[in-house]
Amino acid sequence: MTPEDFVLNPDDTLFAHGRFLPKRKYKDRGEFFKALKSSNESKIERVDLGDVDVIMLRNDPSIDSDRPWAMEPGILFGREAAKRGVIVLNDPDSLGRAINKLYFQSFPTEARAETLITKHASDIKAFAKEHKGNIILKPLQGSGGSGVFKLDPNNASNLNQMIEAIGRDGYIIAQAYVPAAKKGDIRLFIMNGKPLQRDGKYAALRRVAAKDDIRSNIHAGGKAEAVEIGETELKVAEIIRPKLLADGMFLVGVDIVGDKILEVNVFSPGNLESCSKLAGVDFSETVVEAIERKVDIASQYAQTFDNRHLAIL
Repeated sequence: MTPEDFVLNPDDTLFAHGRFLPKRKYKDRGEFFKALKSSNESKIERVDLGDVDVIMLRNDPSIDSDRPWAMEPGILFGREAAKRGVIVLNDPDSLGRAINKLYFQSFPTEARAETLITKHASDIKAFAKEHKGNIILKPLQGSGGSGVFKLDPNNASNLNQMIEAIGRDGYIIAQAYVPAAKKGDIRLFIMNGKPLQRDGKYAALRRVAAKDDIRSNIHAGGKAEAVEIGETELKVAEIIRPKLLADGMFLVGVDIVGDKILEVNVFSPGNLESCSKLAGVDFSETVVEAIERKVDIASQYAQTFDNRHLAIL
């Protein structure tokens, strides 16, 4: 389903236009998505969402910024589905509060880089001075490395242009530069509040920026490498765990540099397939098994748990 496929009927039933594919083996995800987009292979049918066990909300509001109407339907209709007994992952109420990077500020200061959020150039210049001219600038809305700048003493004369470029679209995040970022960041998946594992291997990778770029995002030119998850990363995961559990965040992607988190992606964390390839195991199987367990719990404890609790059980 896409954000434009929900239907709230006059009798208050909730439906959606779903795409269905032939039940056959697909050699890879490329073939699968090609078939999904093909009108010859996929067919669209109206589905009563009251008959659906689980909905995974995976649309990223920041990607839909050019279609403002598409930013919130997943959250809004996700809430309606949850009212009708569907398990909705991640919890739509919490996703509504996490619709921009301000959600990041709700995590303990111990685990996140020092951050300023403002639209005033004077605030940013003072913050940059405090950090000897080494900061990262990025938009409050957005993802995928879009609109990210690194300020250092070599390009300090461009600060006004950076502020102007980001500020025309809204608030600006100024973040203290973490020196360990030179080695790239670590994308670690957390499921049900704990680092995602299968066969003793963690769903994680290191993203290293291209030589001529500061962004380590894969589709911005970053390179994925295998990484060992150690005590530092596990400690960071433990610090942020209570918040993720309290908010019903079933599956998230955390970006870690050193002992700090730079971002927490709760909408559509990417690179799970890359993690699987690098580790030699299929982490999606573990994710599906966890979802199936939630369906079992919901049937065993009828109406005992609300959606936020079911999301992390």
